[in-house]
Amino acid sequence: MSLTKIIKINPVLPEEEYTSQAAKVIAAGGLVIIPTETVYGIAANALDKKALDKLYEIKKRPKDKPFAILIADKPKAEEFACDIPVAAYKLMHKFWPGPLTILLKAVNGGKVGLRMPDNQIALEIIRQAQVPVACPSANIADSPAPDNFAQAIKDMDGLVDLAVDGAEAKLGVESTIVDLSVEPLSIVRSGAIKDEEISGVVKTKVVLFVCTGNSCRSVMAEAYLKKLLEKQKRTDVRVISAGIMILVGLGASTETREVLKNEGIDVGTHRSQRVTKEMADRSDIILVMEAMHENRVLQLAPEARNRLFLLKEFAKMDDSNLDILDPIGASLEFYEDTFHTIKDAVERISKII
Repeated sequence: MSLTKIIKINPVLPEEEYTSQAAKVIAAGGLVIIPTETVYGIAANALDKKALDKLYEIKKRPKDKPFAILIADKPKAEEFACDIPVAAYKLMHKFWPGPLTILLKAVNGGKVGLRMPDNQIALEIIRQAQVPVACPSANIADSPAPDNFAQAIKDMDGLVDLAVDGAEAKLGVESTIVDLSVEPLSIVRSGAIKDEEISGVVKTKVVLFVCTGNSCRSVMAEAYLKKLLEKQKRTDVRVISAGIMILVGLGASTETREVLKNEGIDVGTHRSQRVTKEMADRSDIILVMEAMHENRVLQLAPEARNRLFLLKEFAKMDDSNLDILDPIGASLEFYEDTFHTIKDAVERISKII
C-alpha cells in the first residue's frame, strides 16, 4: 500500500481541483512529485527552508548545488534574475515552454536556474502555488531520472507528501542547461535541446523596425532589409517589424505595396502587429522612425536603450531632423521620398549587422 497520497490528472485537460490540491501542498511546505515534458520532478516551495532541507535530504544532494526554479510565464524570469542578456531572451522565445534551463545572475546575488516546462499539469500547479517552485528530478542523486510515474514513485513513496500521475513524460530526457551569467555562454549540461541549436539561436541577430501603425515605414524597412540579406545570402539575421498603435492584423497600405512593388518586393501577406516588451528584449538592434516611437520602446523596455536608434541616423543625408515622417494619407510621391530615405539607411544597416 502506498505511503504517499497519489492523484491522477488528465495531461491534456488537467482538472483544477487536483492541480489546486497539489499547489496547496507545495505552498504549505510539502513535497509533490509532478510530471514535466522531460522527466518527473519533485516540487517544493523554494522559499520554505524546511521543505528545501528535506528535498536535499531525500535526493542525497549536496547543499552547495542549488535547485532550478520552474516558472509558468516568461516575464516571471525578471522576478528572479537581473542583467538578463539579449541571448537569454532569444532562447526563452525559441524554447520556452520547453526543455531548457537557463542560468542567470540572481537578483539576490549568485546564480539562479530557471525553466518554463512544456507540460500543462506542471504549468497549472506552478501558477496556482503562487510561490517560487524548486523542482529537481524525482530520483536520488546519480540515479537515472524517471520518465514515467512508476519510476518516480518507486524510490520516493513515503518520502513525499503527494504524487501526481500525469502519464509518461513526452521527452524522457533531462533539460539542456545553459549558463548565461557568464560570457561567452557555457552549456553546462547537454540534454533535450542540441548544443548546435542553442548556438544557432544565440548567433542569429534580430533586427526590429518600429513605426506607428506597422503598415508603411516599418514595412518598407523590414521588406527592403530582407531583400538585401537574401542577396547577400545571409541566414544569420532575423528581421521583424511592429507598430505602437493598438490595431493589429492590418495589411500594408496600398501606397506601400505600390512603392515596394517597384523594387520587386511583394508585401501582400504582411499583417500589422503591436510592439511588445518581449520583441524589444530579444532584439539586437531596434530601429524606430520617430522620437515618439523611441519613447514608447523605452517605456516597454528601458534596458533596451543601448540597442535603440532612430533609423534616419544611419542615412547619408545632411538633415538635422532625424524623424522619418508618417506618409499615411499623403501622396504616392511622398511615399516614394519616404522609401528613398529608408532605403538609404537600411543599406548602411545591412553592412554593419
